[in-house]
Amino acid sequence: MTVISQQWTLTQKIIFRYVFISFGLFIILQNNGAYPLLGMVSRYIDQGLHLFIPWMAKNFIHPGYEITVFTNGSGDTTYDYLILLVIALAAIPGTLIWSLTDRKRLNYYNLYYWLTVAARYYVGFMLIQYGSIKVIKLQFSSPTQYRLNEAYGDSTPMGLAWTFLGFSTGYNLFMGIAELMAGFLLFRRTVAIGAIFTLMASVNVMAVNYFYNVPVKIISTGLVTLSIFLLSPNLDRLYQLFIRGEAIKLQTIDPPYIKKKWLRYTKIAFKYLLISFVIVVNIIQLLQGRKQYGDAAPKSPLYGTYTVEMYKLNKDTIPPDTRQQKRWKALFIGGVSRASIRLMNDSLQTIDMSADTKLKKLTLIFDADSTKAKQILYYEIPGKGRLLIKGKLYGDSIKVELSKKSFRLMDTNFHWINERPDNK
Repeated sequence: MTVISQQWTLTQKIIFRYVFISFGLFIILQNNGAYPLLGMVSRYIDQGLHLFIPWMAKNFIHPGYEITVFTNGSGDTTYDYLILLVIALAAIPGTLIWSLTDRKRLNYYNLYYWLTVAARYYVGFMLIQYGSIKVIKLQFSSPTQYRLNEAYGDSTPMGLAWTFLGFSTGYNLFMGIAELMAGFLLFRRTVAIGAIFTLMASVNVMAVNYFYNVPVKIISTGLVTLSIFLLSPNLDRLYQLFIRGEAIKLQTIDPPYIKKKWLRYTKIAFKYLLISFVIVVNIIQLLQGRKQYGDAAPKSPLYGTYTVEMYKLNKDTIPPDTRQQKRWKALFIGGVSRASIRLMNDSLQTIDMSADTKLKKLTLIFDADSTKAKQILYYEIPGKGRLLIKGKLYGDSIKVELSKKSFRLMDTNFHWINERPDNK
């Protein structure tokens, strides 16, 4: 059943032209890995935009303003917002020229169909990617040792959100499955149910991004907008169903008829090849990611937070006094080769640290050491939760006794029955 009549009004045609241009440019310029192959093409477009956007900002937006930060881990840079402005402005003359040169067109049903295809796959592929990394807990990993020792008030809103979301494996699985429902968008007859799932999932993501200052507001808002666009042919029917309680039949968008049989089969083959390619690439990236970060990434055999109980420098036992600049206060051992030492003045020294479990040897390279000289220390585990480190550190003999710290947050398990709220 089609959703577009044979004759469109002038207003419908003008709105469609603007939407087609702006949505198309957004999908291309804000690809964000949704279409892997598109990244190869957009790389060259980005090179031109890296010249044009700073020039536009300097000469038209704010005289003398210099843009030096481009799209990075943050998708909400000044550069990114100017990209949105360029899309919105470019669509105006594009719509005008299109309207003047194509005035006899009755409708744009075929283009509408292909725009919905582009939007479906863009939202679908992106949310499948995000859902996958949540299911195996890569996006929100468990709180790091450094994060566990940080006061609530010292974290940023985004850091607090990441800690909250990263704590629970079950909630990650719940969020991931909800986003994986975007797979329904990849098939024409299930677009409506897929758009409902993606709208709910993307609205939640957008709310977190807005209210916890997570710099992915542009992309998440785009996902919400495109989900509404895909759901729009059925909004009135959903109103009839949920508000008026009437029986409905959801509309689907019929593809343009292709006369040649080989072209129809080619289209089907291309569709499933594209889906397979994206899924295979996603799986490869997930397997690689598990080896580098997330809960499944390798950890040091001494992983944990240690409080220093005794610190001996050369022959002197150094008291826990903030005036003692060299005395350790705590040791945070995270990944397989990363650690941090907190000194008595609360400054932090980050280091590369690898542990040899056979020789009971620690190899340290301090980030602040420009020579990158290796320091060799030895360790013992005298008892459960205990650690003893000794050796030479930059010519000084040290001996450090430490105890492993436990955290209520990480030690509290799920309980069906709670006689009292455990809200400390």
